[in-house]
Amino acid sequence: MRYNTLGGTGLFVSDICLGTMTFGGAPGMWASIGNLDQKTADGIVARALDAGVNFIDTADVYSNGLSEEITGRAMVASGRKRTDIVLATKAAGTAGAGVNDRAASRGHIMDAVKGSLKRLGTDYIDLYQIHMLDRVTPIEETVRALDDLVRAGHVRYVGVSNWQAWTMMKAVGLADARGWARISTLQAYYTIASRDLEREIVPMITAEKIGLMVWSPLAGGLLSGKYDRDGKGPDGARRTSFDFPFVDKDRAFACVEAMRPIAEAHGVSVARIALAFVMSRPFVMSTIIGAKTIEQLDDNLKAGEITLSADELARLEEVSALPREYPGWMVERQNTGRPPE
Repeated sequence: MRYNTLGGTGLFVSDICLGTMTFGGAPGMWASIGNLDQKTADGIVARALDAGVNFIDTADVYSNGLSEEITGRAMVASGRKRTDIVLATKAAGTAGAGVNDRAASRGHIMDAVKGSLKRLGTDYIDLYQIHMLDRVTPIEETVRALDDLVRAGHVRYVGVSNWQAWTMMKAVGLADARGWARISTLQAYYTIASRDLEREIVPMITAEKIGLMVWSPLAGGLLSGKYDRDGKGPDGARRTSFDFPFVDKDRAFACVEAMRPIAEAHGVSVARIALAFVMSRPFVMSTIIGAKTIEQLDDNLKAGEITLSADELARLEEVSALPREYPGWMVERQNTGRPPE
């Protein structure tokens, strides 16, 4: 297992993070994602920790809070010291029926952290993330509330998820100017078939030393190699009942077809190659993997053992390259020939 610093901090996290969205199950989409009970979750958490994973991610909305409860109990059952686990959770998703039971206001954040601490059975959260970009609450209000949580000792580091580049930059600027806790991480969707982050977000987080946590690196299983172009997959497969996250299907299947011979050459699954591509990116701090079975977990954990050759990476880069887009192509053109080229 390799370890990277949590953004610009001195805390180290494994380059594979165990996601717990499959824990619990609840009516609606949660049942489609996973409904693992406590015993199964205990086994998955223990196996991940034994493999060197020290980073676990959950959220208050996963299975309507049940995922946090199961995660907290599984950590205790593992027998590991609390300080050996970097625990991350998220707030801002819809957590109740009330008008203020969501988003990133100071009021909701203060209520949400109390609920997460109780469900997780811990007295602190290592990484507390705002799960959505709230278009109503001023960014200053959100960042100040997060700083107060850090100062109170409820959380140790803060991050965001699904934010745009300019909003993160505004949050960083406010924190730096006022001495508040700085955003350390971004949790975002990124796959070989969905490389949109590379346009604006990757240059920004690289410059500001914000660590990238990748969610759904297999595009909800679509890049596992188990689906055909008509979207048909194995019985019970997540994509057949919950077609998320968004991905250009033609682009995705072109990537799968390019990965198949590479997977065969390495004697591994297509899923492992898709994960290895994401993990090879220098701007990726940690890749979140979820699993419904120990076998699936073991296969995903081994992705970090694969070293793709320069030729293999070049083939995958070519098939997954982003279409050129303004102003990127103009910036590239106007900087041609400048040092350090």
